[in-house]
Amino acid sequence: MATDEILQLLVGNARLTSGEIAERTGRPEGEVKKAITKLEKDRVIRRYKTVVDWEKMGEEHVFGFIEVRVSPEREVGFDAVAERIMGFPEVHSLYLMSGTYDLLVVVEGKTMREVAYFVAERLAPLDHVISTATHFVLKRYKVDGDVMEERAESKRLPVTP
Repeated sequence: MATDEILQLLVGNARLTSGEIAERTGRPEGEVKKAITKLEKDRVIRRYKTVVDWEKMGEEHVFGFIEVRVSPEREVGFDAVAERIMGFPEVHSLYLMSGTYDLLVVVEGKTMREVAYFVAERLAPLDHVISTATHFVLKRYKVDGDVMEERAESKRLPVTP
């Protein structure tokens, strides 16, 4: 069975039932359930996720993207520093990058001050951290493939030649 097809359907909508997936793929439901169970067991499917627009709930969630330059440790490279950083509960995501910085740390907090405090007091002082540059998310247009704001219909009149 082509598990890619199942994965693509689940990425688009994690709430699909195995019956709905079976219907869309033309496979027996039992086969789909078995494939999903295996994908979960093998940790190919890591978890099922909901994308929330916290602004619509009246809650503030501030995201900071922090570029971090580090000096890699002998024998373990960037992994040891990454282990320390990903242990902080404020860290939403962590990536090893190519280019002018080494790690991209995505931090979530309630306020910009909270994120800035995390960077200044906890992240920047870590051994092997050379420098940081913090960028705050001001507006989210698209998250995990979902457009966050529906476009209003244009009020402009069409132009005809």
